[in-house]
Amino acid sequence: MKRTLVLGASPNPDRASNRAVHLLKIKGFEPVPVGIKKGEIAGIPILNGQPDLEDIDTVSLYLSPENQPQYYDYVFGLHPRRIIFNPGTENPELMRLAQENGIEGEAACTLVMLTVGVY
Repeated sequence: MKRTLVLGASPNPDRASNRAVHLLKIKGFEPVPVGIKKGEIAGIPILNGQPDLEDIDTVSLYLSPENQPQYYDYVFGLHPRRIIFNPGTENPELMRLAQENGIEGEAACTLVMLTVGVY
């Protein structure tokens, strides 16, 4: 089962990151929510900080560009196959660095990709 790190996960059910965790789980993927607020989404605890994780296939990004730099080394250290830059998270610098590290960067929407079956 492919694991997806949802970076910027929120316990607020109105947030796209929250809906992404639910939909990933429904579609048979293993979401790993990481955010600054404590709580849970779809029965999965939201991890805080920069937890040690393994076997992350995809990072689905829900952090604004100004909040991303502190996570660059963390994300690269996870060695994901790709980073999905959801709407509002597009960051040319991180996209370039990802490519330099052999990571696919994709400006897309995780919710749409899951809904239409191209995730």
